[in-house]
Amino acid sequence: MSRPMKVLISGAGVAGNALAFWLAKLGYCDVTVIESFPSLRTTGQQVDLRGAGIGAIRRMGLEEAFRAKAVPEEGMRFVDKSGKSRAFFPANKTGKGPQSFTSEFEIMRGDLCQLMYDATAKDHTKYVFGTRIDNFEENQDGTVNVGFSDGTTDQFDLVVGADGVGSRTRKLMLGCHGSSAKDPSFHPKGNSYIAYFSIPRPQEDGEGLIANIYLAPGNRMILTRRHTPQDMQVLFVCWQSSSERLRTARRGDVKAEKEAIDDAFRGAGWQVDELLDAMKDTPDSEFYCQRQGLVKMEYWSKGHVVLLGDAGYCPSVNGFGTSAAVMGAYILAGEIATHCGKSGSESEAVNVKGLGDALKAYEQKFRPFMDKMQKGEESDRNWMPSSSFSVAAMNYLVGAFAFLKLHILVMRFWNPEKGLDLPDYGDVLRV
Repeated sequence: MSRPMKVLISGAGVAGNALAFWLAKLGYCDVTVIESFPSLRTTGQQVDLRGAGIGAIRRMGLEEAFRAKAVPEEGMRFVDKSGKSRAFFPANKTGKGPQSFTSEFEIMRGDLCQLMYDATAKDHTKYVFGTRIDNFEENQDGTVNVGFSDGTTDQFDLVVGADGVGSRTRKLMLGCHGSSAKDPSFHPKGNSYIAYFSIPRPQEDGEGLIANIYLAPGNRMILTRRHTPQDMQVLFVCWQSSSERLRTARRGDVKAEKEAIDDAFRGAGWQVDELLDAMKDTPDSEFYCQRQGLVKMEYWSKGHVVLLGDAGYCPSVNGFGTSAAVMGAYILAGEIATHCGKSGSESEAVNVKGLGDALKAYEQKFRPFMDKMQKGEESDRNWMPSSSFSVAAMNYLVGAFAFLKLHILVMRFWNPEKGLDLPDYGDVLRV
């Protein structure tokens, strides 16, 4: 019998689990997925799929399971400081025409990760939690020696970094993994910061499962969403060039990050102070705060180490990161199947030497699309209103926008996900 292709995936998130799903289907890959968190991370906020991202889930055969877990959000509205609705954009649940700002395919991040984890063939995939890559070195034959944080070592034919925006795999690949080393691939989007968490907050009578956007003076935005009648997701975004506390709060120091967010948003109006008070009791593992930015790489692979999802091409917060993750996983797996798959008897060796061509084809096919998705996101321009007058003007404009149903035209003609038809890999990659 031939030796299976040994693949290490760093990160058990959307991208990593999607790739593990496809590689397990090939039957000749021995896949190990490692995750620094002590268990499958089933927390996180609401995400959506659009365009070819929906197509990727359908090709996985997971559409029915996805819909069973989908968040039944009814739409999105803008509210003013008194809570009055200034604009409402209903979700399109017809299955026809362009999606609205709320997609037909909305789901909690943790549910999506769990869904793909459960669907992965366990006989070809091993998940190891509570560990991460400590170092790696490529051998002359293309194999990669990997040292792990638990002190163990192993050798793999392919190492995949699917470990998010702050990817340690990417930093090791670039040689900038030291505590003081600057990551040249992360491009901050001005001084824009985002924090998100969930809180228990029972739904009020007549409230409905509607997302609320509140614009506050001082370049601040608050978004609340409901995935159940008992729970609320909260997202704070601010452009705070003068916020010393946000700039100096150490990433991962949740206490300092919460204090900085409180300092930036306290007194902003609407329900903001109540949400900040509730934030204080949010478990550290369910609170996230980071500076917004893009990940842009000159190359997505080096030798037999390759990046996937946000680790290689985070498209900021334009809402397409989840789609990009599942699409990238599908294409990477398809190119591996095309260039490395066995075509004869089980005694034939897997063409590991074809990995170089597979990784090159993966980037050639997917990079133009990701470049298009990131276009315009590099700008440091801040669209959020700074004064009470500009907030009022913005609310008036979005109200007119909703009344004239112009968002339908926007979603029909301005959609960065248009222009990519997922490749058909035939029988080499099929559920």
